[in-house]
Amino acid sequence: MKRRFLLLFKTQQLSFCHRPGLRSWHTLLLLSSVTLFHLISVSCVWCVRHDHHKTTHLEAKVGSYVVFNCYIDFPYDLPIPYVVHWSKDHKKIFTWYEGETSTSELFNGRLHLIDHGDYGKASANLTSIRESDQGWYHCQIIFPNRTPSARNNGTWYHLAVQGGSLIKIPPINQTLMEGQTAFFHCVMKYPDTSMASWYKDGVLLQDIPDLMRRSYMGPHGSLSIDPTMMSDYGEYECQVRNNESEIQTAKAFLNIQYKAKVIYAPPEVYLPYGQPAVLDCHFRANPPLKNLRWEKDGLLFDSYNVPGVFYKMNGSLFFSKVDENYAGSYTCTPFNELGTDGPSPVINVIVLRPPIFTVTPKAIYIQKLGETVELPCQAIDRDGSNHPSIDWKRKDGHALPSKRHQIEGGNLTLTSLHETDRGIYECFATNEAATITAETELMIENLTPRPPYNLTANSTETSITVRWQPGYLRPNLEYTVWYRLTDAPEWRTMRILQKNVMEATIQHLLPGREYEFMVLSQDKHGDGMFSKQIRFSTQPSKVIVEDESAVAGERENHNHPQQPQQQHQQQQESTADRNIKAPPAPPPPQANSLSEPWNLSAINNQQGWLLHWEHPVDGLDLLRHYTVRWWKEPEHHLVGTVETFDNYYQLRHLKEGATFKIQILALSMDGEQIPSSILMIQVPSHRKTRILLIGSSVGVAFLLCALIAFLYVKRSCLFHLFSGGINDVNGGDGAACSTSIDDGDDSEHSHDIEKINNT
Repeated sequence: MKRRFLLLFKTQQLSFCHRPGLRSWHTLLLLSSVTLFHLISVSCVWCVRHDHHKTTHLEAKVGSYVVFNCYIDFPYDLPIPYVVHWSKDHKKIFTWYEGETSTSELFNGRLHLIDHGDYGKASANLTSIRESDQGWYHCQIIFPNRTPSARNNGTWYHLAVQGGSLIKIPPINQTLMEGQTAFFHCVMKYPDTSMASWYKDGVLLQDIPDLMRRSYMGPHGSLSIDPTMMSDYGEYECQVRNNESEIQTAKAFLNIQYKAKVIYAPPEVYLPYGQPAVLDCHFRANPPLKNLRWEKDGLLFDSYNVPGVFYKMNGSLFFSKVDENYAGSYTCTPFNELGTDGPSPVINVIVLRPPIFTVTPKAIYIQKLGETVELPCQAIDRDGSNHPSIDWKRKDGHALPSKRHQIEGGNLTLTSLHETDRGIYECFATNEAATITAETELMIENLTPRPPYNLTANSTETSITVRWQPGYLRPNLEYTVWYRLTDAPEWRTMRILQKNVMEATIQHLLPGREYEFMVLSQDKHGDGMFSKQIRFSTQPSKVIVEDESAVAGERENHNHPQQPQQQHQQQQESTADRNIKAPPAPPPPQANSLSEPWNLSAINNQQGWLLHWEHPVDGLDLLRHYTVRWWKEPEHHLVGTVETFDNYYQLRHLKEGATFKIQILALSMDGEQIPSSILMIQVPSHRKTRILLIGSSVGVAFLLCALIAFLYVKRSCLFHLFSGGINDVNGGDGAACSTSIDDGDDSEHSHDIEKINNT
């Protein structure tokens, strides 16, 4: 590309030399193009070189840590021996080769390589950061068995340390042998106006007397521990506070290493005959345990040579089935990388037979509230020589009732039983060898809720709200309200879904009628007793008197019926769009018969149309159920029929833009059907709205596509104008694009491009 451009540039120079009269700005244009080309080439080379020296900027606070992530670029991705060099401000501070490390004094114990899959093999972790750690760090990889030994390995890092306001030099992690002296830096910047305090594992050092006797804190805040013990293992925190109550903390970890040692050995251990058992060796080891050796009666006890005996992961002995052969004198000796502190004292293992029950409680006891119950339990050893200890507990973990229980001779006695005493009880028989258990369940009989009391009520025309007081307070109580007309034989129920709610509102009642109520309480144990009955009346309804003209008109319509189309049109005009109701006045009472449902209405909601009507005024006790029917008009096509016991129903999926006729039938016990008045609803159509929305979306999408196509064509023509027209010797496409875009705006520039192409 570059050679081709220079050849074209030379051709243009010859053309300009042999064409006097051309203006000087052509020369400036070509010189600018060559200069721009060279600048782009130089910048690309600089970018490539700069990529090999990437710089990572890191920040850390005093006392915290930072990870320098450094990857190794092996030749052909094949691992070979390598050396890791870390330097700070061009001075080597850390070297690693085949597991051997060398660290400068200022970074000793604070700089370590990281062996983690998320980081490179040469990554380093710098802990307990100080203010002096700020600067430039460089990771360099050397391959000693390869020529040249260095590749494009290594990365530059700049660490910015956010200086602490109170601590100058924080403590660092230490690993020591038990008995050596531990020293933690915590140099305060302003010792005259600051005070330092030390904590171990979050506990103030003054609250650990044993450690405090072996510790000393210098005037500048540093801490020394001499001598160290294995109990000193843990995290230490230095906290500095100045006179303005500003606080700064820094932490370090103290790792105490020691030989594996036995810390506890019981003189006697009892193993249960015929049952599995474990013989433990209580030891401490840092570094971790590598081996544990057992001896029995002075001889090596190898579990691999003894049937039924196995080593556990922690070195303990596991006996699958104990017999008399396992009795004897045992010792254990733990080992780690540093060796052992010696064997344990002698542990005498005694094989003892576990206890057996002679008397056990029954599987279940059923008692009444306030009674006393005795749960028997007796046990002896298998050899009959001793009596094991017996104890009682509840299986759910609750304590035995205070001052109401007594254990005597192994038997448990509970007095004045409460509801909370029900549950499962366990009897434990224990000797030195084992513990055995027996279970029994205690149930409380006739434990039901007491009836509610103090019922009160208030009412509206079609609803009554009933309130009551609970007869017995306990969790998860539920209530059911029973109600009926005073002269009706059958009761209706309404269950209160929310627990511990002590009021209920019964809706859709008849106005001016007296109702009877009672409340039933329930819980998980069963139904309680009914409350006392109360009677309460709904408010009388407001009577709507029609004028004589309206009545006369109604009679005229009855005597001279209209045509179906005229009647349908009048019904549509008198029907609301969102909330459609029939005349609200109730029908006249009828003696000893079921009257029709009334006040039929329809409300448009998100699910469709919600139908609601009032119960019949008379004969409600004769009602079996309601039948809802709806037709599509004017075809008078029956769309659906459904039966319901409620005085409402949700109509769904009605066709848009259509008219529907709805009627409710009340079915009596003897099969008689009493129809309600007819309700007409007009379902609005949303088709035009959807079409308009879809059309608008398609139009916007088309405009966006046209805009993208225009921008793409314009970009392509500009590219051919300034690139393809120069590189292409024929130059047909570039001329075409330049003519189509710049025609009439820059004709002189187009003419010059043609000259270049012709040349």
